[in-house]
Amino acid sequence: MEKMTKKDFAAKKSKLAEKYEEEIVKDVTEDFKRRQLSRRSLELQWRLNMNFLIGNQYAEITALGDIDDYGKDYFWQEREVYNHIAPIIETRIAKLGRVKANMSVRPFSSDENDVNTAKLSTSVLRSISEDNRMSDIMSDANLWSEVCGSAFYKVVWNSSKGMIIGENKKGEKIAEGDVEIALCPPYEIYPDAMASANVEDARSIIHAKAYHVDDIFDTWGVRVEGGDVDIFTMDSVFVTGGLGSSGASQSVMTEKARDHAVVIERYVKSSKTYPNGRLSVVAGDKLLYDGDLPYVNGKDGSRLFPFVRQCAITNVGSFFGSSIIERLIPLQREYNAVRNRKHEFLNRIAMGVLAVEDGSVDTDNLEEEGLSPGKVLIYRQGSAPPRFMNPGSVPSDFTLEEDRLLEEFKTVSGVSDFMSSSKVPANVTSGVALSLIQEQDDTRISLTSDSLRSAVRTIGEMILRLYKEYATNKRLVRIAGENGDIELRYFNASELKCDDLVFDTDNEISDTPANRKNIVYDIIKMGLLYDGDGKMSTYSRLKVLEMLGFGNWESSADIAELHKKKALRENDSFDFDIVEVDDHGLHIKEHTKALISGKCKRREELLEHIRMHETYTAMDGNTEANI
Repeated sequence: MEKMTKKDFAAKKSKLAEKYEEEIVKDVTEDFKRRQLSRRSLELQWRLNMNFLIGNQYAEITALGDIDDYGKDYFWQEREVYNHIAPIIETRIAKLGRVKANMSVRPFSSDENDVNTAKLSTSVLRSISEDNRMSDIMSDANLWSEVCGSAFYKVVWNSSKGMIIGENKKGEKIAEGDVEIALCPPYEIYPDAMASANVEDARSIIHAKAYHVDDIFDTWGVRVEGGDVDIFTMDSVFVTGGLGSSGASQSVMTEKARDHAVVIERYVKSSKTYPNGRLSVVAGDKLLYDGDLPYVNGKDGSRLFPFVRQCAITNVGSFFGSSIIERLIPLQREYNAVRNRKHEFLNRIAMGVLAVEDGSVDTDNLEEEGLSPGKVLIYRQGSAPPRFMNPGSVPSDFTLEEDRLLEEFKTVSGVSDFMSSSKVPANVTSGVALSLIQEQDDTRISLTSDSLRSAVRTIGEMILRLYKEYATNKRLVRIAGENGDIELRYFNASELKCDDLVFDTDNEISDTPANRKNIVYDIIKMGLLYDGDGKMSTYSRLKVLEMLGFGNWESSADIAELHKKKALRENDSFDFDIVEVDDHGLHIKEHTKALISGKCKRREELLEHIRMHETYTAMDGNTEANI
């Protein structure tokens, strides 16, 4: 047997690797095409929802599997659109916009280490949210979720983000890396089974997105062949559709991108065959990556998909949620039909219908000009003059049906006049009744807001776990203190604990500024902020102004605010300084609060500082007045 040389061995190894890559590319591509076909009907519904939202409300799903516009039965038919879907969706999105991305972490216990860890984790989360413009991402996600039923967040580690820490041998800059949060519209996500209840239940998920060929080369270092790609359906050959053939005003959910290629990322869950899961990235006929799932973003060191789902309406036994637009489309079609038929009746009444004897008048002139005021009408001698036929009146059934449909819009969408236009019902005069109406409106949309808050919570967990995995060196984070000052703090991954913490998010759906102000007014009326002499202390007045939104009130409260900030700085820096002009009562309150809360590490020094303040107040003989 002839001995194989190193060159022959390398060539054989290269062929085997090439064959292995071809098999992976073929497997991923065929899997992607199968998932495309299984989801095609759902994509058509998404496109139909988009058309109804922007006003193309004479669109329908054809038997050929496309969106097209059905024409008029008669030339004189009215086909105006009276869009009630758009204001309903805008109202719901505005309501959901109150749910902020203020991810906070509560300590697992009252232990000082847990408290400090929770404060640091909260600061890291809020810093990452601000850097990624999380509020804008959530606004876009709310729009996709309301229109298509679902939206997805992708939480990954981007090694090119963050501060520049050096250069490699090629002279390329090296960054410290940071978390990147991206929005994935639902048309980019393909689960292995449509019946999966959520992201965690799916065995594998494909994320397909159209990239420019230059971006693919910059990211993966592989040159692929580009072409025309529909960025919504991910088809390499652009499909003409979406109202194009019938000349409608606008087409949506079809957009051709030139010099693009579809990058297919297939994520496979951990199994016995792949203990760390598997990620295969394919573009065209090239394999860009194949290996383990890159992120340890689950509990107990597990590797999960980097996707987080948000749903408008959760469907039982379905991976994708549904949109409220799907329920409103039949009502919108009926409403448009009723209004148009009603206007056709009104046109007949206003314009009239002429009855003309054959050959008695010039019908061409009469059709063109009609019977204008002062018109001299010449008709054949001996024939009957033209006359208007009795047009009748608009049937009352039209008005009744129109009112019924308007009420049904409110019932199906859960958006009342009080919610959409701040219009108080005419028959409601009680404040309690108005509060009940507002609570009912909030109850319907709270299902969607709960899904949003759950998504934000999961994103927060993934962020901290990614930091524990990748942020091994000292990093810098901006921390906003309680007194409004900005601090810079160094930390490393060992200081973050995400599995022992409880995540919390703010709920502003029902907790509006007006509600908070009313609560403050009620507390003042009940006298809970007054002392034994019936007076409100300077400290209490300052807190009331802060809660009412006047923290920088330019009256006597500005001095109290400065005293409060000085006391808070002393609590944090332990640089205690007492001067005669200090508001000793306010200082005592802030120092005592820090002492009781357990945040102070140097208790004896702080106690001695409090005693010195009490000495000053005793010397002034005005302790009670200051406190």
